[in-house]
Amino acid sequence: MYQKILVAADGSEHSKRAAQEAIKLAKGHPEMAVTLLYVVDYDKARNEILKSQHTPDDATERKKNLSPLEELFRSAGINCETTILQGTPGPTIVRHANETGYDLVFIGSRGLNAFQEMVLGSVSHKVAKRVQAPVVIVK
Repeated sequence: MYQKILVAADGSEHSKRAAQEAIKLAKGHPEMAVTLLYVVDYDKARNEILKSQHTPDDATERKKNLSPLEELFRSAGINCETTILQGTPGPTIVRHANETGYDLVFIGSRGLNAFQEMVLGSVSHKVAKRVQAPVVIVK
């Protein structure tokens, strides 16, 4: 049985569905440790600041993206730890998952940035290729 589950989150509908699938697995297993991981991509934020000439409020953005997911776990009666890291999402998720020793990783198949995904490849694909644990990609 899985003991440590990582759920990668970016606030997209796909990450919400990934969280719902993790909840299905974790329900009835109070021994499971679930971590909700949000990666702050400062390169993306810097580019947005340069283009728009205003500073996005990182705390507000994180809250907007994480609060609904945290509420899903709370309403299901599942304890969930939230971890926020900074870096490029794909490599940061992979590094954290491999260094922390998760048994299973849930990630949405699509994120919030469709153009970047089209040009560079999806974060979920990078994670699936490089994480040492099984990865569930949720559509």
